[in-house]
Amino acid sequence: MKRVIFIIAIGSLLAVGSFAQKTNDAIAKQIKQLKMEKTVTLSFDGNSSKVMASSDNFSESEAKAAGIQAMNFGMAFFYAGKDLTASPETINLTFWVMSKKPKFAAAHAWSYDFADGKFDLGDAVYAAKPGQNMEYLNFKLTRKDLTRVTTNPTAKFHLGGADFTFTTAQINTLKAMLDISDVR
Repeated sequence: MKRVIFIIAIGSLLAVGSFAQKTNDAIAKQIKQLKMEKTVTLSFDGNSSKVMASSDNFSESEAKAAGIQAMNFGMAFFYAGKDLTASPETINLTFWVMSKKPKFAAAHAWSYDFADGKFDLGDAVYAAKPGQNMEYLNFKLTRKDLTRVTTNPTAKFHLGGADFTFTTAQINTLKAMLDISDVR
């Protein structure tokens, strides 16, 4: 009987030991360690937590060539409670586009031309606030897709009919969100 209880106890300890999670305190510490406090925020509303990042604008020359005033992005993932118990399968990313006239209403697919071929991230869920001169291009990125983007930091990407390149700071933001959302 003692042997059965001992085996059950060891099995329970192994099961608990293999259950990975990150507390909000650990995530807040990681944001600080990554020096991303100005870019990445963590909030808790009493029921769920949200990790959100925002970027600086893309280059003025690329914005001008695209026929827009400015563009940046925000990204977020959510989880119940104060413990991230599993890495999110997708992370929401939204390009925020400022333009006097809608630029991406008719065409809003996102793709890359990498050395090994075209990488298509699909069409955005499009929204606009014409009175505020804003367009929003919403994507759900898998961890695999986000990793591919961050491992090709100088690759030009195509959004609608325009070309852009992530800045070093923007790539660092994308990488930070991957790291923060990773539960090992």
